[in-house]
Amino acid sequence: MTALATDQGLAGLWFDGQKHHPGPLLVPEDAQHPLLQATASWLRAYWARTPDNEPTPTLDLSSGTPFQRAVWAALLKIPPGATSTYAAIAAAAASPAAVRAAGAAIGRNPISLIVPCHRVLGSGGALTGYAGGLERKRALLAHEAAASA
Repeated sequence: MTALATDQGLAGLWFDGQKHHPGPLLVPEDAQHPLLQATASWLRAYWARTPDNEPTPTLDLSSGTPFQRAVWAALLKIPPGATSTYAAIAAAAASPAAVRAAGAAIGRNPISLIVPCHRVLGSGGALTGYAGGLERKRALLAHEAAASA
């Protein structure tokens, strides 16, 4: 994974090879940066199925439009082990008719896992769309289902 921190918080967390990955970042690398260390701790807890044991890193979602930020805020409300739909996320972002736009905003989520876009399903529970790939989405949902069982 690639992580990007700003002075305001974690601004990016991408799986290698995922759609919309920014590619090589032309910024200084500092693996000891406190925010990147906090992100690494959160990720270790997530994979150990104990994410509640680590505080969520401070997030910087300022790169998005106001609508994208509203969608990403709605994603943050989906608890581990639960799912939502694109229509429900659009409604939570105060734009119930903007289901396709919500889907586009979800696809542009810059902070994978922590902003849990993988928890969004199509109507009827269909496994659709994920910038990290449907196999990864399926695996993440299975990982969280096992943790909440």
